[in-house]
Formats: sequence, structure tokens, C-alpha cells
Amino acid sequence: MARKKATRGNCIYCGKEYTRGGMSRHLAACSERQTALDQAPNGRARSGTIYHLQVQDAWGGDFWLHLEMPGWQKLQQLDSYLRAIWLECCGHLSGFTISNVFYTQLLDGGMGWREERDMNVAVGRLFAPGMEIPYEYDFGTTSELTIKVVREREGKWQGNPIKLMARNKLMDLECANCGKPAEFICNDCMWDQEEWLYCEACLDEHEHGDEMAMPIVNSPRMGMCGYVGPAEPPY
Repeated sequence: MARKKATRGNCIYCGKEYTRGGMSRHLAACSERQTALDQAPNGRARSGTIYHLQVQDAWGGDFWLHLEMPGWQKLQQLDSYLRAIWLECCGHLSGFTISNVFYTQLLDGGMGWREERDMNVAVGRLFAPGMEIPYEYDFGTTSELTIKVVREREGKWQGNPIKLMARNKLMDLECANCGKPAEFICNDCMWDQEEWLYCEACLDEHEHGDEMAMPIVNSPRMGMCGYVGPAEPPY
């Protein structure tokens, strides 16, 4: 069986293209990134520990992000970012599992099978290099992510609470009927059929038409629940 081709993305700093793992190594050595880090911040900046996070869909790894965030920012800020760039559709609950504790929005008052806490906690109290953190959005039609703490550094931080360093480019998807670039998925077919990707013209001729169609977006939540994007960074 042919090995599946890994998705690639571009470094925000230098524009060079790498796979998810290659990007992790590149960011540690990128001279343009180092130049940006060495530049004195304009105005007030805060010093502290800054974490490099690699986020990916838990099962395929085709969708991925490389992020940085300082240790004083809270889990709820990371949750908000992931919702904005990848997940938010219907205001579902979500949660991180860290050291056997589930950090979420709605606590059960100690009646559940695991310890629960809210997300109002600084990530610097929880994160350490090498950790792999499971994350779930929507406990019905669940999107599962893995957040890896790649490394940490000491530095000055200014601006947005989270910075995007790299992101996968959407893989090339072809229409099942004509082979042209696909624009839509058939939500009814994608779970039990081999053919579920369609261009707009072929979708009109498909047995389900546009009734079950959802747009193709660069997100692991594509085709799930009511998610239609826009799958864009929030800042």
C-alpha cells in the first residue's frame, strides 16, 4: 500500500514549506524567526516562559498548527483560539485532559468519574515540554485533538495572547465524479461511502444534491455537526 503523503505548510516567518514534523524542527532553527525574537519590542512587553505547541487532529494528523503562547495565558484562551480557527459551530462544551484532570466549562460538582476543574488556570502551571494533551470539542459529535508541548523558551512577549507560527495547507481533494478540484462534501455519503467529494457542477447531479452538502474547509471539523468554517485565524 502506498504511504499517504503528509500535508505541508509554510513557516510564517520565512515562508519555507515543511511537513508537520519538519516544521517543528525548522522553527527551532529558523533564522528569520530568531531575528524577529531578537528585535526589541515596541512599547511594553512582559517577560516569562513561552511555550511552542503543536496541535493536530488526533487520528489523521492531516490538520495541524504550530502555536506559541506565554505561560501566564490561561487554558480558556487556548480553547477560544482553537474554537475560532478550527472548531466552533454550535457553542458546544470542550475540555483538556492534563494529568488525569479534565479542564472544562461546565463542572459536574464532583459527581463524575474524574476530577474536573475550570479552564481559568495559567498554562505555565500545567505545561511542560514533551506533554501530549488530549482535547475534545463537542461531547456528541466529537472533534478530538492532540496538543504537544514541543519546547519552552524564556523571552519577552507583546501583542496577541497566542501567535500562529505555521499551519497545514489544505490537501488537494478531487471530485469523485470528474476529478476536478472538489469544493463540497456530501455529509450523507462521507461516513459509509468511498465517494463523497464533489465539485459544484457534479454536486447538482449527485443523488443527494446540495441538501446534505457542506463546504470543504481547512479544519478537522470539516463535515461534522454544523461546521462550515470559515476556519481562519482569529487574529
